[in-house]
Amino acid sequence: MKLYVLNVGNFKLDGGAMFGVVPKSIWSKTNPADHNNMIDIAARCLLIEDGNRLILIDTGMGNKQSEKFFNYYYRWGEQGIDQALAKHGFHKDDVTDVFLTHLHFDHCGGGVEWNKNKTAYQLTFKNATYWSNQDHWLWAKNPNKREKASFLKENIIPIEESGHLKYIANPKSDILKNSSLDFDIFFANGHTDKQMIPMIKYKEKTLCFMADLLPTAGHVSLPFIMGYDTRPLITLKEKEVFLNIAASQNYYLFLEHDAEHEIITVQQTEKGVRLDKTHSFNSIF
Repeated sequence: MKLYVLNVGNFKLDGGAMFGVVPKSIWSKTNPADHNNMIDIAARCLLIEDGNRLILIDTGMGNKQSEKFFNYYYRWGEQGIDQALAKHGFHKDDVTDVFLTHLHFDHCGGGVEWNKNKTAYQLTFKNATYWSNQDHWLWAKNPNKREKASFLKENIIPIEESGHLKYIANPKSDILKNSSLDFDIFFANGHTDKQMIPMIKYKEKTLCFMADLLPTAGHVSLPFIMGYDTRPLITLKEKEVFLNIAASQNYYLFLEHDAEHEIITVQQTEKGVRLDKTHSFNSIF
């Protein structure tokens, strides 16, 4: 088994939205903003090669939205899943499974693309099974007004209509059937309903793909919660539970959205769980 980090495109988001009630004078120390109050955000995915399985965790926002749409997010750096896969010698047709932590556009948009004539949508990974969970899928198909702008029908309906969608109940009997890969899922409900955080056993370490439970290293402190979260007080409890376990078990936390840091570890202090060290993927594995 081998893991690969895929950088599928960077963008910017409003710093205040990313840190909720925390003052800019505090969060800007770890996540400095530009003149528009925007901070750098990564779209960092994880690819797992396991025998004849090639499992992709999240897909970035993709490239099928309009120029007006993308202008809101100030994209920067190389963009796209194709170039990210090619750097490791893979093609999108090689992907056998796509694991979607949740269905906000910046996590799943790359799973659907235009056809060659731009007349219809098609699956980006035509040979892959797409994995979600039923509760979250239904939540995304019938969005509340707060999240409606993040759940785009063009990212969701083509997957459902393709027949490639499957729901995860137990990862060991579903996505991991006939696989040597060992991972579990932490379900988090504060950001959105039934977000999935995969916890992967790899080279005698536990690597946790943090998605939006912990978007950047600057969010380790418990009150540092995104304004995007639908239930911030639940996020507060979920972060506390998860980070206490992560500190005691020395989990490696893979940061999908931190433009500077790929992985962090955390530690217990007198003030609670705090950042321990930052790591590059290659320095650990």
